[in-house]
Amino acid sequence: MIFEYVLSGFIPEPRGRDGLTLAMLLARQTGARLAVAYVQPPAWSAPGPGKAEETVWRAYLEEQAAAALTQARKLAGDGVDYVVRTDKGSGRGLVELARGRGADVVVIGSAPQGARGRISLGSTADQLLHSSSVPVLLAPRGYAEDPPAAFDRLTVAYRRGAGADAAVTAAAKVALSLSVPLRLVTLVVRSGRRVRIEEEMLARLRDQAVADLEAAARGHRRRVGVEVEVLEGRTVARALAETSWPSGELLICASSGSGPLRRVFLGDTSLKIVRAATCPVMMLTRQA
Repeated sequence: MIFEYVLSGFIPEPRGRDGLTLAMLLARQTGARLAVAYVQPPAWSAPGPGKAEETVWRAYLEEQAAAALTQARKLAGDGVDYVVRTDKGSGRGLVELARGRGADVVVIGSAPQGARGRISLGSTADQLLHSSSVPVLLAPRGYAEDPPAAFDRLTVAYRRGAGADAAVTAAAKVALSLSVPLRLVTLVVRSGRRVRIEEEMLARLRDQAVADLEAAARGHRRRVGVEVEVLEGRTVARALAETSWPSGELLICASSGSGPLRRVFLGDTSLKIVRAATCPVMMLTRQA
C-alpha cells in the first residue's frame, strides 16, 4: 500500500484543521499529492415565488464554500488541489470524491464532542468507516495545536487472521515509505468481574499472542524494523494504556472480517480501539 494521493475533508472548524494538519504531514512524508475537499449540502429547486429564495441559498452555499477553502489554503498553501463537492452527507461525498479522483486515503478530524487528544466519531466518520473503498485516517481532537514534525513509528493492532496478516503487509509497505519502524501489538483483554480467567489460561493466551506476533513479524524483518508487544488489561482502553504512544505514532487497524470486501468496515473491537487511542488511527479496507 503506497500513498500517492491524499484526500483531506475540511470544514472551517478546529476538527477541520486537525484533519488537514494530519493529511499534510502524511503527504509531506510520503511525497503524495494532496487534495482538500469541502462538502456542501445541495440547494433545493423552488419554482415560482420560491426561486428568489433558492438563488439566495445557492449564493450563500457558494460563499461558505469559498470561505472554507480560503481558510484551508492558508494552512496548506499552493500546490494543493482544492475541490467543492455537493452531497447530502459529508462522509458520502468524501467517499465519492475518493473514488472519482483515485485517492489512496481519506483524512478527517474527530467529531467536536470528544475529549482532547481522543477520537470521537460523528456522522461523517460513521459514513466513511462503513462504506469507504480506501483507508480512512482519523486525527485526534486538538492534533493541529501541537503536531509532530514527522511520523516516527507505525503500530498495527494485530489479531491472528487473514485480514490482520494483510494489514501487517500493508503497514510494512507504509513503514518503508515513511522510513519508520513497525510495531505489532496484540490486546489481551481480561473479562470483567463476572467471568474470571484462570491464571494458567491467561498465561496460555499471552504465549499464543507472542507466538502469533512473532510469526506475523518474521516475514517483514528483512525490510523494516519490527518489534512486538502484548498489551493486557480489563478493557481495551486499559490495555492500550500499558505502553507508550509518542506524538509521532500512527496506529493501524484492520477492518472487520464481516464487512464488505474492498471497503472499510468498523467492527466492535476496532471501534473501542479508535475511541481509546491517543494518536491518529488508520482503518484499512478488507482488501488491504
